[in-house]
Amino acid sequence: MKYLIIGKSGQLTKAFQQLLAEKEEPFIALSHEEADVSNYAQLKNVFEQYKPDFVLNCSAYNNVDKAEMEYEEAFKINSIGPYNLALLSQEYGAFLVHYSTDYVFDGTKTEGLYTEEDKPNPLNKYGLSKRVGERLSLELCTNKSMLLFRTSWVFGEGTQNFIHKVLGWVKNEDVLKISADEVSVPTCSTRIALVTYEAIRQGVSGLYHLVSSGYASRYEWAKAILNVYGINRVVIPVPADTFELPAKRPSFSAMSNEKINHLLNLDIPNWMEELSTFARSKNG
Repeated sequence: MKYLIIGKSGQLTKAFQQLLAEKEEPFIALSHEEADVSNYAQLKNVFEQYKPDFVLNCSAYNNVDKAEMEYEEAFKINSIGPYNLALLSQEYGAFLVHYSTDYVFDGTKTEGLYTEEDKPNPLNKYGLSKRVGERLSLELCTNKSMLLFRTSWVFGEGTQNFIHKVLGWVKNEDVLKISADEVSVPTCSTRIALVTYEAIRQGVSGLYHLVSSGYASRYEWAKAILNVYGINRVVIPVPADTFELPAKRPSFSAMSNEKINHLLNLDIPNWMEELSTFARSKNG
């Protein structure tokens, strides 16, 4: 069974490449230049050439603030991209796996974690582009031919994550100011790949939340990063609006993994355990 990974350099792609190599599964990972998800003709040639059984869409426009000014680009990748992949997956009989975000929610839920039954209402253009991509792809993919996972605060091999940012800040700053009123779930890319692979293996389809267990504020997340890496810095909790960022974030967007946990008979670890495991792997 052949896997086609769309998006070659991201942290989720790296996790899939390592996992599929370990499982001795045939796969190919293509860059944006080789497989631009917004370019239907180019994608069709890719499907015709490789005829994949499974398509893992790891491509995304994920610069939340830039999306406020570059919405057309975000929409092309996060909305039109999944639509094109869904169309071609249906045509070529491939099973599509796509990833979305907790930012499809507005953060106003007052009781419990967000579940798959909660109604999306994105606050920013990035979240809107991801929500449109969800709807377009889910409406196209029929006969149990798609998995859509919402995830959050992804970290792994690479530089596009909060761990990398924090470790960069401490090189120049003795005191860090971190938002204490943004709450979600740090989630390891390796875990996302493992659960995705198991879901495919068990024939699961549909929409699920795929995150670590527990949740944290950005402030708690930063403190945990410094602790696990043995770095001593003063961290001050501040309101998110201190930073006057272009995109509005949900204050609480933590999602529950109960549905996928139960379905696959898993016990996805707490985010702090996942962070410790990741840090140990980086330190040899």
